[in-house]
Amino acid sequence: MPFRTHFKSPCFFSILCTLFAVGCAAPEESVRPGVNQEYQETPLPTWVERFESESREIYRERERIARAAGIQEGMHVADVGAGTGIFVEIFAKAVGATGRVYAGDIKTEFVERIEKEARSRGLDNVTTVLGAERSANLPAGSIDLAFVCDTYHHFEYPRSMLASIRRALKPGGTLVIVDFERIPGKSRAWVLDHVRAGKEEVIKEIEAAGFDLVDQPATPFLTENYLLRFRKKGR
Repeated sequence: MPFRTHFKSPCFFSILCTLFAVGCAAPEESVRPGVNQEYQETPLPTWVERFESESREIYRERERIARAAGIQEGMHVADVGAGTGIFVEIFAKAVGATGRVYAGDIKTEFVERIEKEARSRGLDNVTTVLGAERSANLPAGSIDLAFVCDTYHHFEYPRSMLASIRRALKPGGTLVIVDFERIPGKSRAWVLDHVRAGKEEVIKEIEAAGFDLVDQPATPFLTENYLLRFRKKGR
């Protein structure tokens, strides 16, 4: 299989898929307009410095997070909102030669960086994906597990995005969410301002999108983040 298939959906195709998914109803309204503006406009080197710092809990504990996610050899896994790609090599090694990692993001520079790094490291089981605000742009029934780390609070259209992830998952597939604990009076000010929803609200939204909460693995190594595992209901 070639190194990658760089999925890019034309605008008209994305619109048609969205309309079909909601039964030609009115498009979903943004839950937080402009939430990704800074993300898109800030230069790549700034994000590399921020994301790949030992002071960032997710980066520091990425190996243990990957193990807690339950990724196994042979799986097809999607890292939705992969950012600078801190989990890509870990996942590629975990799924092995018979598995595949789809590393996707809405920022073109991130996708290009991941592709370059994967090629230089000989990670032939990595496929890069340019996502969109309303869709992960993954083929239907293509993955066993979707991994969304510190990205759910950046879903401007969570209902549409979750629907696209659900379509991409095989029957019984797993959705793993890692995100910030948002607890008024306890969480730091940056989290309260930056993160839209707390854990309980996130669970309700994902369950309403056609998933069952399976478990919340113990993650004593995380102080600001939680990890949740969901299973796709039905087909």
